[in-house]
Amino acid sequence: MNEPFTVTPIVPAANLRTLVYESLKAAISQMDIYGSRQEIRLDERRLSRDLGVSRTPVREAFTVLEQEGFVRSEARRGVFVVRKTKREIVGMIHAWAALESMAARLACARASDAQLTALKTMFPQFYDGTPAEHIDEYSDANIRFHQTIIALGQCEIFEGLSSNLMIHVRGIRNAALRNEGRAERSSREHVGIIRALEARDGPLAEQLVREHGLGLAAHVDRFGDYLS
Repeated sequence: MNEPFTVTPIVPAANLRTLVYESLKAAISQMDIYGSRQEIRLDERRLSRDLGVSRTPVREAFTVLEQEGFVRSEARRGVFVVRKTKREIVGMIHAWAALESMAARLACARASDAQLTALKTMFPQFYDGTPAEHIDEYSDANIRFHQTIIALGQCEIFEGLSSNLMIHVRGIRNAALRNEGRAERSSREHVGIIRALEARDGPLAEQLVREHGLGLAAHVDRFGDYLS
């Protein structure tokens, strides 16, 4: 069974293609792309109906998404969500780790005391010691945590560069957490990162975030043969 693809109907406006593109991209970003090995096909007719628009802006949005590497079009088969190879995923995780680790260092200098002290209450899932028992909730918190670090760095360039990476990094993080012991290790590392941020220890926060990301890359490189 194909991965569910849920879009929100849009209100027609002058730049309809942009609205359709944003809706489709948002839906792709919320999918568990790597949770199944099945191809994820996007039905142009159904999407047109669900969005409440003609098929033309859907086709135009597909063109932009294909140029950005999020979908691929195959003659007589249709449009499919792109699944990256293991090598591509590892490279994307390395890029994310570089961005997020520098964002963590910047956060220690730029974020307010309230923002940093709030991390512990924002992510209670990291402190209960049993993430595998509520893995879906933990997976969501995991992604929000990494997005929060980028945001705390208060660098618009980082936010722009990371947004497209997150679509694939999100999916592979969720898949990796389901491997035995990975969620518990991730949880412990998150707690260490929060402590470094609270202490405004920029070098340590940067190091811990980078090592956390590189650990995920090594995990994917070792266990991600299904991506090849």
